[in-house]
Amino acid sequence: MVVAPLPASAADLPQVKMTKTNSVPACATPGRLMAFLNSRNGNVDGHFSTIAADYMRIGDELKIRWDIAFFQMLLETGNLTFKGDVKSNQNNFAGLGATGKHVPGESFADVATGVKAHLQHLLLYAGEHLDDPVAERTRKVQEWGVLTDWQKTLKGPVNYEQVSKQWAPTSRRYARDISNIAESFYGSPCRAADPNPELLALARPGSAPAQTSTASDPKVAMADAGASSSKLSGAELARRAVEEARKSGSFVRSGLGAEELVPQTDDAQTVAVGEPAQPEKAQAVKIINAAAPPADAVAAASAETETRRPADSAPVEPTKKTTKKIQTAALGSGTKSSVLPGITSKSTPTLSPSARPTCKVWTASYGGGHSVIIRARADRQDNYTVLDVNEGSEKREAAAYIAAYAKGGETVGEFTNPSQALDKAFELCPDG
Repeated sequence: MVVAPLPASAADLPQVKMTKTNSVPACATPGRLMAFLNSRNGNVDGHFSTIAADYMRIGDELKIRWDIAFFQMLLETGNLTFKGDVKSNQNNFAGLGATGKHVPGESFADVATGVKAHLQHLLLYAGEHLDDPVAERTRKVQEWGVLTDWQKTLKGPVNYEQVSKQWAPTSRRYARDISNIAESFYGSPCRAADPNPELLALARPGSAPAQTSTASDPKVAMADAGASSSKLSGAELARRAVEEARKSGSFVRSGLGAEELVPQTDDAQTVAVGEPAQPEKAQAVKIINAAAPPADAVAAASAETETRRPADSAPVEPTKKTTKKIQTAALGSGTKSSVLPGITSKSTPTLSPSARPTCKVWTASYGGGHSVIIRARADRQDNYTVLDVNEGSEKREAAAYIAAYAKGGETVGEFTNPSQALDKAFELCPDG
C-alpha cells in the first residue's frame, strides 16, 4: 500500500510532480474538497460548482499533486471570493499576470482552462518544459528563462515549499499558509462521508466512488489511534477538537470532552466567524460589555490584505451580515498570547461559585494563517480567544474583533502558527 505524504508543516509540503510514492491521498475527492470549500465560503458562485473535479481530472493528466494546487488556489483567491485585483469572471485561479497595482492579470475562457493554466504554471516551476502552455504568462516565463538560474540551485525534485518561496518571495508565510489549509482539510473533512460522490465520475469517468481507507493516510490513522486512549491531556483534547471543528478557519464551540459535566440547555449557542447562516432562525449572541460595534471597526476587517507576488488575491474576510454566526470554540494549549476581555453567550449554563472555571479558551477566525490570542474578562472569568488573522492585517482584524465581540479586550501575543497559539492559550488557561 502506498502512503501518500501529508504536510505537517511548510517544510513537509510534497513534491510538485506525482510519483509512485507521492500520490494524492484517496480521501481527497472532489465532493469532500467542495464541501471543504463551501465551509470556508458559503457563497461560492455556482460557476465553480465542479472546480475540484477539474483539478483532479487535469491534475491526473499532468501527473501533478493537484490537491496542494487546489489549496493554493483557495489561498490565492480567498476561497473563491476574489477580493484582490483578479475577478471571478477571469477564471484565473493563481493570479497569473496579476503583478499588483490593480493589474488584473490574464483571463481564461472557462473554469477548466483556468485550472489547466494554474497547474501548467506549477509544472513550469517544477522544471518541466511545456510545448504549448495555456497562459501567456507561462509562455513568457518559459521563453525568457526567468526561472532557469533559480532552478539550477535546486537539488532533486522540486517541492511546493521551494515553489512557494519563488512564487511569493515577499511573503514569509506563503508556504505555511498553504500547509495550514492542507492540514485543515486532512485533519477532519477528509474522514467524513463524501457528500457529493458523483463529482468523482466527472473527474474520472467510469470509476466508482472508492471506499476511503483511513489507514493509508498517516494523519488520519494517528487521529483514529488516539481515540482509543482514555487519558488525554487538555492540549490533546484541544487539538482533537480543532480537527473536528475547524472548517477553513471557522470553529464550532467545543467543551473538549466535558459535554456531560454540564447539562445542555435548549438554546445552546454556537458562535462562529464567517460561517453561512443556517436555515433556522439565527440565534442571538450576548456580547461582553454589550454595545453596538462601531461601523468603522467592523468595516476595517473587510479591507484588503497586503498583496502577494506574483499572485494577488486577499484571503476571505469575515462577513458583516448579522444573519451569519460568529463561531467561537474551546481549544488547546500553547503559543504566544493576546489578552482581551471575554466572550460569552446567553446560553452559557450558570455554575455555582465553587464549580465556575476561572478561565476559558475559545477560537474564532478571519480565515488567515496567523493567530493572535485575545484575553477578555467577563462574569469573573478570563476568556482567551485564539483568533486566526491574515498576514499583514493582524492588528486591524484583532481590533475589529475586540470592538465587535470583546469590549475592553486586548491582544497579548501574535503567532505564525495556529497550533502554537492554541498551546500558549492553554498554557495561560490550563482549565480551558
